Amino acid sequence: MPFNDISKPPSPLPSTELTEVMPGVSLLRPLSRRGTGPGIIILTPDYEDPLAIIEGVPSPLVKWAEEGYAVVEIQARALQTGKGHLIKCAIEQLEGCEKCEPKDKVGLVAYDPNLWNLVASTLSSHSSIVAAAVYADASHEATSKSIAGVSIPVIRHFAGTVPADSTSPKKSAAAKDYYYPKATSYKFAVPFQDLFHYNTEAISHTRNLTLFKPVMEGPFFDLEAIWEEHTYYEFADRSMEHTMSTMVQEPYVNHVPTMTGGIGRTRLSHFYQHNFIFNNSADAELELISRTVGIDRVVDEFIFNFTHDQVVDWILPGVPPTNKRVEIPMMAVVNVRGDRLYHEHISWDQGSVLRQIGLLPEYLPFPYALPDGKATAAEYRVPVGGIETADKMRNRNAVPSNEMLGFKVREV
Repeated sequence: MPFNDISKPPSPLPSTELTEVMPGVSLLRPLSRRGTGPGIIILTPDYEDPLAIIEGVPSPLVKWAEEGYAVVEIQARALQTGKGHLIKCAIEQLEGCEKCEPKDKVGLVAYDPNLWNLVASTLSSHSSIVAAAVYADASHEATSKSIAGVSIPVIRHFAGTVPADSTSPKKSAAAKDYYYPKATSYKFAVPFQDLFHYNTEAISHTRNLTLFKPVMEGPFFDLEAIWEEHTYYEFADRSMEHTMSTMVQEPYVNHVPTMTGGIGRTRLSHFYQHNFIFNNSADAELELISRTVGIDRVVDEFIFNFTHDQVVDWILPGVPPTNKRVEIPMMAVVNVRGDRLYHEHISWDQGSVLRQIGLLPEYLPFPYALPDGKATAAEYRVPVGGIETADKMRNRNAVPSNEMLGFKVREV
C-alpha cells in the first residue's frame, strides 16, 4: 500500500465545521480524513462547549464526528421544548449537509432515558431513522415500556444489574440489552461529570458501532491499512509528523510495562519525537503472529525483534545498551476511531526482556519463611522465560510446555 512521502508535509487534521442550528442544537460534519459519512442524531444533557476535549476525552458530538458521522446534537434544553419537531429538524439538517452520505439511514443515541422517552413515540414517523441506542438505569421501567412501540433495532445500555424479576438480557436482531453492574447511573456514558466512567463508556460505544454500522451502511474503513500506515511511519520512514497525522485530535498511547507514551497530541508528539521513533535500533522489526480485526479495533500478537545497541526508552528506559539480541512477544490493542487511531495499548513480559539482556538472574533470594517452617536461607528459581518465549509463540512445538512446573526453591 503506498503511503505519503515524508519529505512533504503530512495532510492537515480534518477541519472542525460546526453549525449552531438554534440554541441547544448543533451540526458537526465528519471529523475523518474521508470527510463524508452517514448521519446520526444524539440527545444529550446540557453542557457548555460542544467541541470540548478534556484530558483526552471528547464530547459526544466530537466523538461521533471522529467516528466519521455527520452529527446533529440536541441538548436537553432544546428538546424539552421542541420534542418531535426537533427530530424532524435534525433530519432536515442532515439531508441538507453535503458531507452526509447516505442520507436515508440515520442513527439516534439517547444519553438520557428521559430524553429518549420524549421522542420515542415520534420515531415511527421518520423512516430515515434506522437504529437507536439508549442509556438508562436498570430500574428505569419507563424506558423499557417506551421500546415496545419502536420497530427499528434498539440497543439499551443499563447501569446496574439485571433486575431479579427480569429474564436474561435480550439479544435479538431487534433489541439488545446490556447491563453494566459496576455503573451506578446511566450517566456513566456522559463525559465532564463525576459519574462518567471512561472504560465502561468505551465498551458501550463499541457495542453501538456494532449495531449501527451494518444498518447505516458504515462508515466502513480498512482498519488494517490504517494501522499498517501508522507503524510504517513509526518504524520504516520514521516521521513523527506523519505518524501523528494518522491519529485523532487527542490520541493516547500506553506501553503497559513501562507506562511510557502520552495522553493528548502535545505530549504524545513529544514522546514520539524524543523517546520513540528515533530511539529504536536500526534493525528493529515487527513480526506479526496473529491479527484480530473488530468493528473499531485491531488486536495484534507480534514479536518485536531488535538489537539492544542503544537506550530504547519505551522498553528499557535508562538501561545502557548491552548489544544483546532481543525478541519480545507483544500484544497490541489498537482502537481506531473512524479512519484515524485513537489509542494503542501495548503489553509484554518485562521479565523476559530483562532475562534476554542478562539483567535478571536465574535464581533470586526468597525473603519469606518456607511452608515447612525451615528457617534456612533459600532461593527461588525465577519463573520467567527468555528468548524461548518468542520461539514458542512462532512455533508451538519449539519449546516443551509446562517445564516451569518443575521449578523449586534451593537452599543456599
